[in-house]
Amino acid sequence: MSPLRSHFRRILVIPARRRSTRLPDKMLLRAAGKTVLQHTYEAALKVKRAELILIATDDEEIAAECRRFGAQAVMTSPDCPSGTDRVAEAVAGFPAAEVIVNLQGDEPEADAAAIDRLFELLEATPTAAMATLATPIRDRHKLEDPSCVKVTFDAVGRALYFSRSPIPHAREWDDSLLATEPATFHQHIGIYGYRRSLLMQMPKWPVGRLEQIEKLEQLRVLENGEAILVAVTQRATRGIDTPEDFADFVARRAA
Repeated sequence: MSPLRSHFRRILVIPARRRSTRLPDKMLLRAAGKTVLQHTYEAALKVKRAELILIATDDEEIAAECRRFGAQAVMTSPDCPSGTDRVAEAVAGFPAAEVIVNLQGDEPEADAAAIDRLFELLEATPTAAMATLATPIRDRHKLEDPSCVKVTFDAVGRALYFSRSPIPHAREWDDSLLATEPATFHQHIGIYGYRRSLLMQMPKWPVGRLEQIEKLEQLRVLENGEAILVAVTQRATRGIDTPEDFADFVARRAA
């Protein structure tokens, strides 16, 4: 083992796969002369607390693209069932890694300051095994959109539940609920920080009942009694899942 592998304590991993049902090969699509993956990597470079950035992939073309723009790629198994599994496999050879952040490769506008907050939360809170991000929802259409995942949390920021349905559910609706301070409703932003012990354990857990129903992997952590801290950010970053998302990203880059 390289001596450097036993040195890094805070690692950011970008899982990147080729298969995408809604937008095939999205990692290799180009905007402003760079692939989506390169844009995401350059956003990750702005994260101050990350000591090492890895791109985890099972695809040789993606690995070649990483080498082209100077990123370190780690080859993982082709049958990883989720990004979490891919991240866990990628950091298995880095025994000193204590806090690991999972930034999906389709997040080219990721907020570096918010990701730094995930590292800081886990380092400052030994009782928490995982951390993630949320941003206020001020639009009722977004609140009711099942593709927008919602999260609710307690007074000290521990997640209570994640859902595709509006939570909390207003028994009597009033538009003023969308304007409260602090916000009543929050959108979950799918960037995760893990303590190493949890990350290595998660792939071994069976899929939970709530996870099966909602199709949300983070519910497996709550179902197993672990705490997830939620950091609120005012900046709602946008991932790329559909052709429309990519077209919007290209337009923003061109503006």
